[in-house]
Amino acid sequence: MLKIWQPGIAQAAQALAAKQEMLLTALLLATVFALAANPAHAQSFRVQCPTSTITHPTAANNSAEPAYVGPTYTPVTGTAPADYTTGKTGTVNGAIKCQQVGGGDGYASMADGTQTYMFTFGPLSGLRNIANGQPGTVFMSEFNSVIADPTTLVPGYPAALPSSTQAYNGAIGLVNSNVNYTLNIYDILEGNTSATLTAASKLTTTPNTVTVILNAEAPFKVGDTVAIGQGPNGTDLNGYTGNFQVTAVGVANTLGLPASYAFQYTLAGTTGLAEVNATSDGTASSIPVIDGHVDARQIMDVGVMNGNIPAPLMAIDEDDEFFLTLTNVGMIMRPDLFEQHTIHFHGYPNASSFYDGVPDASVAINIGGSFTYYYLAPDAGTYFWHCHITPPEHLQMGMVGQLYVRPRQNRVPSTTTLYAALQAQQKDLRTACNLNDVLCSNPLPVTANAVTGKGSTASNGGTGGYVYNDGDGSTYYDVEVPLQMHGFDPNFHYVGMTFNNEGFADMKDKYFLLNGRSYPDTVTTGPLKTPSSDGVDHLSQPISALVNMTAGQRALLRISDLTVSEYHTLASLGIRMHVVGWNAKLLRDQDGNNMDFYTNSITLGGGESADVILDSCLVRTNPADPSSACTTAVPKGTYYLFTSNLDHLSNDAENFGGQMTEVRVN
Repeated sequence: MLKIWQPGIAQAAQALAAKQEMLLTALLLATVFALAANPAHAQSFRVQCPTSTITHPTAANNSAEPAYVGPTYTPVTGTAPADYTTGKTGTVNGAIKCQQVGGGDGYASMADGTQTYMFTFGPLSGLRNIANGQPGTVFMSEFNSVIADPTTLVPGYPAALPSSTQAYNGAIGLVNSNVNYTLNIYDILEGNTSATLTAASKLTTTPNTVTVILNAEAPFKVGDTVAIGQGPNGTDLNGYTGNFQVTAVGVANTLGLPASYAFQYTLAGTTGLAEVNATSDGTASSIPVIDGHVDARQIMDVGVMNGNIPAPLMAIDEDDEFFLTLTNVGMIMRPDLFEQHTIHFHGYPNASSFYDGVPDASVAINIGGSFTYYYLAPDAGTYFWHCHITPPEHLQMGMVGQLYVRPRQNRVPSTTTLYAALQAQQKDLRTACNLNDVLCSNPLPVTANAVTGKGSTASNGGTGGYVYNDGDGSTYYDVEVPLQMHGFDPNFHYVGMTFNNEGFADMKDKYFLLNGRSYPDTVTTGPLKTPSSDGVDHLSQPISALVNMTAGQRALLRISDLTVSEYHTLASLGIRMHVVGWNAKLLRDQDGNNMDFYTNSITLGGGESADVILDSCLVRTNPADPSSACTTAVPKGTYYLFTSNLDHLSNDAENFGGQMTEVRVN
């Protein structure tokens, strides 16, 4: 019979004492970890940014946005699934992009001089972009670059500043893996696997297959890069040395050695005879590769006390595959908190709940660990992201940021009409608008038009683009400005820093922000710095809220509200707001009628977004094409974006500041 032991009072007291001792030990360990990088934790700090995937199979093509010429993997014969399994002969769109962020704490400076403590996310990749107020999302080739001098990555990441000659945009601490294997070569055979070769039997075709036979079992696999090196006593490997990709393993041979000892590679060209005397005068070595290993020292140097508000900006293009790594560096100001963090993309249609960031259905990342989220870019629009661990607390403390997805229409060639391009998109099975699909985000406009693509470079960091796949050019813009509306309660932040209980019921925002700043800081260009507990200035608020455009241009405001306690209103004085999207959906009904509207203010609740265009042109040469030349522009000067909630135009008790910025038409 199973017996269950029930402790008495004495045993319970002992158990309680033991539990307290364990808690104290854990607290001390957390403190040590937060104050200094411990190399033992390096194995859990990992990133993933593959050079190719099943949907982007060719590595050489995955660090650029190709022109959109047709649906992804257009079926050649049969059905689309067959295309995935028989050579992927259709069109491949999009790219592979990656980003890394750190979850921890930090400080921010308000316009009235107040220094505010936060739980926040900070950048661990794309440092140069982030310092310039741009998205930290980069192509895989840039993310996977190793910094030449890691000592430039110091707290506050000044190496990322535009003036720095060491500006760096790759993943922090990313290192080549060690050379794990170096083995002696028993023999190299060119063209066949016979025991010996003569000049007459040597193959002269180009390229040649070279069989390498080792003195031990080959640890390599197909696709590995192996360095063939000359030994100290031999010269007969001339022409066979260098770095080569393994094409076959387990190769049978007639030398009496197991097939597992041999592998093959391809040699481009014919050379002299390989060694025939079976002398061990060469080596085969695995070479250093990027496989996700990082150095914990750089992670902690850059990541600790490095929180940003807003959280690092992200931007991807439709059809991209996005690998986002969250690294939990711990909170140095609150070492008693074993806070897990997650990334939840609000309103974002994940293919799997495993990457949704809600810990009930997904995973949470512990201190000292990393986790890479995977996303296939959904429909275009303005989204946002936040931590989903105790959301009211972590959102209030600053763990919120913006994400936007640019449309395929940006990549439509100038020889193709936007209407025809959108018709082609209906053949893409992932995003097709089927009949009566109320969730369709890009229905065709009512009538066809002659507006052609602009060959826009917006997806590659240039200017000009479209907000959605509109098919008629109605969402064209010249300048893109993300605006995150947010507020916070300084009392809540203060008790959070001083080991007191946070009063959720009494939470009331008193500072009101645009991109983490209040006026007049909103119009300051360049990143704002805040001195932190480590004695270093950190780039706390990198994104300016200033809107700059040339007379006649259209400025896209990607507006999101990520407050937890307030509604926010934003008004435009002098230039009408043209609202073209709401909650990442083009304002168009299923019959193709545009439902966009003009207004002078919008009001958003927490968790809502809007795509708003400010048009500084009054008359264009072609009224049906917003990208056509402007003949009559609004007067040059300074206009204002501000909240009409008067109590939101303040920095706590100060009667200035708050949610206001400027629109400068030059």
